[in-house]
Amino acid sequence: MTIKNITIFGYSEAKPGESLYQDCFQTAKLLAQEGYTIVNGGGPGIMRAASEGAKAGGGMAIGVTFYPSGTTHFEGRDLENPLDKEIVTKNYLERTLTLIDMGDVFVIFKGGTGTISEFGMAWGLAKLYYGSHKPMIFYGSFWHEILESLGRNMCLRPEELQVYRIVDSPEEVLEVIKRLAHN
Repeated sequence: MTIKNITIFGYSEAKPGESLYQDCFQTAKLLAQEGYTIVNGGGPGIMRAASEGAKAGGGMAIGVTFYPSGTTHFEGRDLENPLDKEIVTKNYLERTLTLIDMGDVFVIFKGGTGTISEFGMAWGLAKLYYGSHKPMIFYGSFWHEILESLGRNMCLRPEELQVYRIVDSPEEVLEVIKRLAHN
């Protein structure tokens, strides 16, 4: 599997100095040092942490954005997010699909409903294209409880529970990606 772009999803309200922000920054930095391009939604929080980490690691950050009108709870483009390239889309759905299309692997940090919709779409596509799907890496041990509950309470096929890994450190993210690249 060829892996070049890593799309990062997560909480838009994570703040610099918080452990969630720092975990994303360190993960993106490590991945950039290994030559991966970091893709994110171009906004604040985890998206900004991902770009800052990519830049600190000597890598490239691509932001996929849209400029909404009439939305009351969408963060939009963060001008302090240091993107090397911005891809502007027409709406949230096109933005999500572009983020998914661009990523070879998805790293998913804690987030809200936007993060749920993003990884839900990625997970659905992994089911449809199982065997040649794009892997998901969930960052943080809290994901065990969430994903196990989904496995118990939803109507999921066994293969749907095999398209992701749960990790607890930037080093584990890199280790999983390197293993995937050799398969």
